[in-house]
Parts: sequence; C-alpha cells; structure tokens
Amino acid sequence: MERAVVEEAAKKSALVWVRGPEGPARALWHVWHAGAVCLVGDGPDEQPFAGLGLADGARATVTARSKDKGGRLVSFTTLVREPAPGSEEWAETVAELKGKRLNAPDAERIAERWARECRVLRLTPAGGTEPLPDGSLAAAPLPTPATTRDRAPGSLPKLLLRGRRAR
Repeated sequence: MERAVVEEAAKKSALVWVRGPEGPARALWHVWHAGAVCLVGDGPDEQPFAGLGLADGARATVTARSKDKGGRLVSFTTLVREPAPGSEEWAETVAELKGKRLNAPDAERIAERWARECRVLRLTPAGGTEPLPDGSLAAAPLPTPATTRDRAPGSLPKLLLRGRRAR
C-alpha cells in the first residue's frame, strides 16, 4: 500500500522536496518514470543539485506534495542512481524529462546538452515511508543575493485605486 501511495503522489505532483545527505531540502521539478523520481540539473539553465550531496549510491529523502493544496502528502527514502550518458536507461529517462521541461532554450538539442553539461538522476524508493511530522518544519530561507525593495511609497495605493475607478 505504501508503494502505491508513493507512486501516486509522485505522479501527481510536478514538484518534490529532496533532502540529500548534505544541506537542507530543496524543491525540484521531476518526472515519475519506471518506478523512480527522475531529475535533471547541475548545468546551465537547469536546477541546481549543489549542496545536496546527491552522488551515485547515496540515499535521499523525497517529500511529495499535494498538487492542489501544496501540503505534504508523503515522505520516503530513496537510493540515488546516476545512469551513464548514452546508456539505454539514460535515454529512456531523458525522453520522459524532455516532455516535461518547460521553456528550454534549445528544445531540439536538449538531450545533447544534458549529456554534455548536466546530470540526470533517478531516485528509486528504497524503504518505507516516513511518518508525518507533528509540528512545523519551517526553515529559514537559503541565503540569496536577491533583495526586496524598501517600503512602498505612500501614494501607491491611491494610484492603484484610481485606475480601478476609471474602469
């Protein structure tokens, strides 16, 4: 029954939280294919895996979320596998990932770029599900060079409301 819950949750959610042996969990887009969470990253224009410690043979924890509410559905332990570029397993995984990759700058040659510059990973469930936590798992945001603006100008609400009244 646990296997069915894991598979259904991973299929329905386009985003999973992955916590590797190192660092905090990170949200990553994925595809569920042939019994595994399939990921592509660590290259230009792709999601970063740095700091997670996702090496071939390592263990990682994957948390699938609800597609409509965004809440945690299930967490499960996985075994990380990195198929060799050009292998049959790699080609099958990339074929599935290509169909879900949005806004790729080079959609027609994406498999060549992934083979040359990126890592393709398969996270296969290896064990049961983890119990849901009792409390909040909120964590401080990761450091980033992005900043927010200062307070909004006092006249901004008037400007925004004036545009609505004119309609």
